[in-house]
Amino acid sequence: MDDKKIQVFISACEASADIHCAKLIKAVKLQNPDIEFIGIGGDNMKQAGCLLLENTVSRAAMLHKALAEIGYFYKIFKRIKQYLKENPVKLVIVCDSPSFNFHVAKLAKKIGIKTFFYVAPQLWAWAPWRIKKLKKCCDKLACILPFEEQWFNSRGANATFIGNPLFAGQYERIRLSAKLYENFNAKNAKIALIPGSRRHEIESIWPEMQKIAMKLKRKYKNITFTAVAFNEKTKNTLKNTRIPGFDCQYSIATVIDTARNSDLALVTSGSACLEVASAGCPMAIMYQGNKFLWHLIGRWLILTKHLSLVNILAGKKLVPEFMPYFNSIEPIYDAACKLLDNHAEMKKLSTSLIALTMPLAEKNAELEVARLIDEMVA
Repeated sequence: MDDKKIQVFISACEASADIHCAKLIKAVKLQNPDIEFIGIGGDNMKQAGCLLLENTVSRAAMLHKALAEIGYFYKIFKRIKQYLKENPVKLVIVCDSPSFNFHVAKLAKKIGIKTFFYVAPQLWAWAPWRIKKLKKCCDKLACILPFEEQWFNSRGANATFIGNPLFAGQYERIRLSAKLYENFNAKNAKIALIPGSRRHEIESIWPEMQKIAMKLKRKYKNITFTAVAFNEKTKNTLKNTRIPGFDCQYSIATVIDTARNSDLALVTSGSACLEVASAGCPMAIMYQGNKFLWHLIGRWLILTKHLSLVNILAGKKLVPEFMPYFNSIEPIYDAACKLLDNHAEMKKLSTSLIALTMPLAEKNAELEVARLIDEMVA
C-alpha cells in the first residue's frame, strides 16, 4: 500500500453488498484519488480497485452449513483484526451482514478507527433494542430508505438518508416508467419471474414459480415468461431445475429492464421488489420461510405490519405479498389472475409504484456517500 494514500477498510460479505461497495469505491476515487481501499468482498469490488484480503462473496456462496460459515468468518475476523492493528487505516466501512459487521465495527472503534455503516441495518423491523449497540460502534450511518433517517436520529444515531444505491442517477427513468396498458390483452401478457439470488431462495421459490407459471399458461394461451438470474451460475441452476413442460426465456442481472418489458412479475421478497416497482410493474411478492420457526420465533420479532419493502414503504398492502411462507400456490395464482384480468387496476398500480420509488432516486446515493466518506477522512 502507498504510504501517502489514505487507507479505508471496507467489509462486504454478500453479493449485493459487493455490487453496492464497488460503485461506492468508484465514486469515492473520482472525488478523492488519494483514498485507497482494502478489505473483504467480491469480484466487483476488486475490479473497482479494492485490494481484497479475502473474496468472501465467492467463498460464502459455497458454504451451506452453519458451522462451516461460523468457522470461516471467525478466521476472516482474525485477519481483519491483525490488519487494522498493524496498518494506518483512517476509516472502516461496513455494508450489510450486521451479524458479522457489527463485530468488525466494534473492533474498529476499540482500536480507535472511525466507522461508517453503508446501508442501515433494518433494526426498525426486527431488533430495535440493538440501537444501543449500533450507537457504540457507528460514527456515521447511511440510510437508503427515506423514513430511516428520522427513525435512527430520534434514537440518538448519526444518520443521513443518501438515496437508494439501486437507483442512483435514475430519477428521470423512473418518472417516465409508468405503464399505460393500452390495448392490453391478458392472453398475450409478458410475465417476469424473479426467484432471488440465494441458494435457499431458489430451492424453495423457483419450483413454485414454475408451477404458477404453467397454471397461468393453461388459462392465458399466449402468455410468455422471462426468468431473471443473478449471474451465469444462477442461470444454469434455474435451467437445470426446470420442471418438464415449462418453457421460458432467461436473462442475467436485468431485473429492471425485464420488469419494464413485462406486464406482471412474480418476485422473491428483497431489494428486487423495489427494482420491479421502479419499473412500474405490478407484482406478487413471494417468500418461503420456515413455518415452524416463524410461529416459534419470527412472528414475535418482526415489528412491521407488512413484510415486503414495497408494502412497508407504502404503509399499506399496495401489492399482494405471500410471506413469510405460503401453504399453497393457489392464492398466488389467484392474485396474478385478478391483476391480469383488470388492466385498469394494473395501470393504477403501476402509477402508484412509480410514485413510491421516485423519492428513492431524488438523491444520487453514490455521490452522497462519496461526499460523506471524503468528509470523514479529511
